[in-house]
Amino acid sequence: MKITFLFLFLGLICSAVSCQTNSLNSQTEEHIKNVLTSTKSDTLLLQRFPVPDGYTRIPCDKYSYAYYLRNVKLKPNDARVNYFDGSEKKNNQIYCAVIDQPISDRDLQQCADAVMRLRGEYLFSQKRFSEIHFNFLSDNKPRYFKDYGDKTNSYNNFLKYMDYVFAFANTRSLYNELLPVLSTDLQIGDVFIQTGNPYGHAVTVMDLAENENGEKIFLLSQSYMPAQETQILMNPTAHEISPWYTLKKQGDLITPEWNFKFSNLRRFKAENN
Repeated sequence: MKITFLFLFLGLICSAVSCQTNSLNSQTEEHIKNVLTSTKSDTLLLQRFPVPDGYTRIPCDKYSYAYYLRNVKLKPNDARVNYFDGSEKKNNQIYCAVIDQPISDRDLQQCADAVMRLRGEYLFSQKRFSEIHFNFLSDNKPRYFKDYGDKTNSYNNFLKYMDYVFAFANTRSLYNELLPVLSTDLQIGDVFIQTGNPYGHAVTVMDLAENENGEKIFLLSQSYMPAQETQILMNPTAHEISPWYTLKKQGDLITPEWNFKFSNLRRFKAENN
């Protein structure tokens, strides 16, 4: 019953977004079309998505998680999100880019899993193998990459380790692992996350920019159900700046397939970042 109700609720949200889209002015419709059908061949996130006029990207160290996410590689512009079984996810103004990371043919990499995947990929790229760990739901204790499988640091073993984690972790275990932070302290790599019954959702802050008045905007990524490639989200409520989102101190953060509160913000514990 709860699952049925949730799908009905999400359907109402999608219907509402659809109604909003139908009433858009021609300039906004043109912007959405440009975002979805741009011929840009840039493969890095920061190249594909320039900031709106008046905003400047917030500086970050080149070895930081923020730098990794801002420079993550994207699939070609016309790529569609693939589900774990190889079928395509219809867009319907949900996403505007696909992160170039392979996923397995098992129904594992869903929402919280994509958050952990990005963090794990960053640490792996930095060769910080001993720091790659995520907690299991069953006991809230970490499982370390260095202890997994054949105990090599090969990328193939890393992917197997991540699937192992995905099978035994979820939004609840990730929520418990992350530290709460105020939205006013938003950083690249932070996570908007909700737990729920039967499930919750989580999205990652991929980039961050600011104007001279201190107003901030950001990009978001997600995976969803069933397991699918990680995607950069459109903004269903501010089409004129989509895919960028405006930071607020409180209230709702509305994404194409889930509604969060700005108070739902959490962060990975800093190690060497």
